[in-house]
Amino acid sequence: QVQLVESGGGLVQPGGSLRLSCAASVINFNTYDMNWYRQAPGKERELVAGIISDGGRITYADSVKDRFTISRDNAKNTVYLQMDSLKPEDTAVYYCNADRQPHYRGFDYYTRAIYWGQGTQVTVSS
Repeated sequence: QVQLVESGGGLVQPGGSLRLSCAASVINFNTYDMNWYRQAPGKERELVAGIISDGGRITYADSVKDRFTISRDNAKNTVYLQMDSLKPEDTAVYYCNADRQPHYRGFDYYTRAIYWGQGTQVTVSS
């Protein structure tokens, strides 16, 4: 059974930093694009940052550019989100997402698959 387990959330003061981790128990982790989403109370879930399977392309929401950094370690099946200069409006539940489009890699075919973690709370408050 595939699991995505987030860790690293907590309470931090404005201007502080947190590092989220997402450990994936999934075969062929390097075939998945990995994303961080967040959902604040009363708001829709939004994409915060994404990194493609080989780490070659990274995207960020405008609201977190220059403050957050996404990275991945395919040898450890883990994706990270370094969050600096945190603001109260960053308060949300942060979710890890693994997303794979169907594709060939050499002679191997990989099917469509998508998984979500259970979420970790990040609260930015003084």
